[in-house]
Amino acid sequence: MDIRITPAKLQGKVKVPPSKSQAHRLIIAAALAEDVSRIEDVSMSKDIRATISCMQALGANIEVKGSTALVRGIEKPAESAVLDCCESGSTLRFLIPVAAALGTRARFEGQGKLPDRPVTPYLDELPKHGVTFDYNNTMPFEISGRLEPGKYHIGGNISSQFITGLLFGLSVTEGESEIILTSKLESKPYVDITTAVLRDFGCDVIPTEQGYRVSGRRFLTPFDARVEGDYSQAAFFFAANALGSKVDIEGLNVNSFQGDKKIVEIFADMVYNRKNGLNSFRLDCSDIPDLVPALAVMGAFADGESRIFNAARLRIKESDRIASTVAMINSLGGQASATDDGLLISGRDLLVGGEVDACNDHRIAMAAAVASVGCKADVLVKGAECVSKSFPDFWDVFKSLGGQIEVVG
Repeated sequence: MDIRITPAKLQGKVKVPPSKSQAHRLIIAAALAEDVSRIEDVSMSKDIRATISCMQALGANIEVKGSTALVRGIEKPAESAVLDCCESGSTLRFLIPVAAALGTRARFEGQGKLPDRPVTPYLDELPKHGVTFDYNNTMPFEISGRLEPGKYHIGGNISSQFITGLLFGLSVTEGESEIILTSKLESKPYVDITTAVLRDFGCDVIPTEQGYRVSGRRFLTPFDARVEGDYSQAAFFFAANALGSKVDIEGLNVNSFQGDKKIVEIFADMVYNRKNGLNSFRLDCSDIPDLVPALAVMGAFADGESRIFNAARLRIKESDRIASTVAMINSLGGQASATDDGLLISGRDLLVGGEVDACNDHRIAMAAAVASVGCKADVLVKGAECVSKSFPDFWDVFKSLGGQIEVVG
């Protein structure tokens, strides 16, 4: 599906979608708990549906009613299961240790770029603790055996998703375990979300100087929860406001553990002195990689050059997100270039408009839509349906705020 956008300022109120990051974790924890948990305000995006489907395959009983998931925990784990992770890296990396902890022989399948995303830290460490991989550098692949408690040495510089996956797996592996980080943990706020969820479900997770200590148990304790608003999705509306829109953003938890909450601070810094345009920025995005496309849009209209760095992991997202973000800005008449670990953006007062290939990446499609607010001519977003991965009704919301869109293919 291709969408043509005629530039217009946005105005109105928007309740941002529930946090995909928190929803993944709440559903997994509920499936590992005894009895029934109720998870409310779940956005049934493709990624979340993938996690729900996989937990059902592992033995959980999950009933979805609108935006509520009633989750009866896994009483008897499946002996074998096919886990289709679709394009969700979170689903894949969270559930490898979970399936192993349950003793399920699991076949992992995926689509898009997911088969190319690395699982190396697990290949190096899990076989030392009872897990066998049948893996040939892509998907599908299989695991068997049962995860054992113990000491796990793992790097924190590839993806925090591996730490989250181990925390979930070890939470239901009876006995005490320790995760020892062999390098700096990037995207730590995502692990903070995990530890907060696990504590709500009764698991004792203690940060240590080297990593985390986990006291495993047979079942977690059931817990009813409501998913909070997603700051990474809110970032697109903050960007629209930076370009002159007037969108009231609702549904955000000011006390959230989400690292992407930093968008509030960044926005305030950029618009502090509007008489000379938006302030440019220099940002370490190691903890906030999902903000980069929205930040790049803001930088494209800032006064001077902006730099995003420590974001090399974006090259292995749904697209090479550094390259696709640069291409988006340049295709609209901006000036951006890639670096080894991020990008440089030279700001302009106005972009021309043009055609953007979303590259099957939801964040690129939404960033292009927001960039249209500051463009002189129409913006054509090719492959616009990819927003369903995280924000299924994005285009309806965009239109409700005054966005002028037309489906053209």
